[in-house]
Amino acid sequence: MRIWRDLAAIPAAERGAAIAIGNMDGVHLGHRALIDRARAIAAERGCPSAALTFEPHPRLLFQPDAAPFLLYGPEEKLALLAATGLDATYVQSFDRALSLLPAAEFVAEILVRKFGVSHVVVGEDFHFGHKRGGDVALLRELGGRHGFGVTTLAPVPAPDGGVCSSSRIRALLAEGKPAEAAALLDRYWTLQGVVERGDQIGRTIGYPTANFRLGKVLHPARGIYAVEAQIDGHGPWHAGAANFGIRPTVADRGDLMEVHLLDFTGDLYGRRISVRLVDYVRPEKKFDGLDALQAQIALDCRVVREMLAAARPRGSAAGAS
Repeated sequence: MRIWRDLAAIPAAERGAAIAIGNMDGVHLGHRALIDRARAIAAERGCPSAALTFEPHPRLLFQPDAAPFLLYGPEEKLALLAATGLDATYVQSFDRALSLLPAAEFVAEILVRKFGVSHVVVGEDFHFGHKRGGDVALLRELGGRHGFGVTTLAPVPAPDGGVCSSSRIRALLAEGKPAEAAALLDRYWTLQGVVERGDQIGRTIGYPTANFRLGKVLHPARGIYAVEAQIDGHGPWHAGAANFGIRPTVADRGDLMEVHLLDFTGDLYGRRISVRLVDYVRPEKKFDGLDALQAQIALDCRVVREMLAAARPRGSAAGAS
């Protein structure tokens, strides 16, 4: 998949694409439906298939102090998009100027002048332009005027009776329901970070951990998780028990992901670790001391092994899950 950030430099061969439009945070089943339809239309027309996404996420422009909410960072999202089989992804910079662009000008300047689109695929609740002033009815009207087709898709149903959406996935993760979130993502949600040195208390009680910060991505429910972890983006996935939270028994260092790999030995400091959340074990809890904490971790690890043995396999994308 080719990635275009300098949208003024898109060559003629990349113009005329069938494009799926959206923020694509999560590249979940709903986004996959848009992308699959765009790819099918591109195959019928003999044109490129592409996704148009926006960086940074518009919410970061309008709510810069909002709590972390992104499901993936930009590079992880692009890796997931590449795994869909798209020919290209256009990364449109979202800034104040773009946010002020009226709907009709967004179509004329971005979709037509920059991309020369032949077809666009959007959700039926798609809005665009200044103050979200454009809807799918206007998009169809403008498509007829400028000579491109428009396909709209209904939301993909979720197993719980709702719809598949990034906001629903965020809510499930915040509620400590990673397995339910995985059903909408069609993969286990994966976090990445560089292992940092801590106070090494885990080593003193027989459970060393690899610790990292989540940064600007969503913070899931605090507590203990059954996880699988991969080192440096390749090789096997190792079974693990992870705690996300403030470590109330030891010391509050702010929200931290601590991963104990069950059958692994080796120095992980400074290495990149990918951790996919498979299931939720229990909420974070303060214990009376290290002996009580050690005993609980032993119980948690037994539960984690059982959970991982029973877990449903989920797909993954290179570098992202």
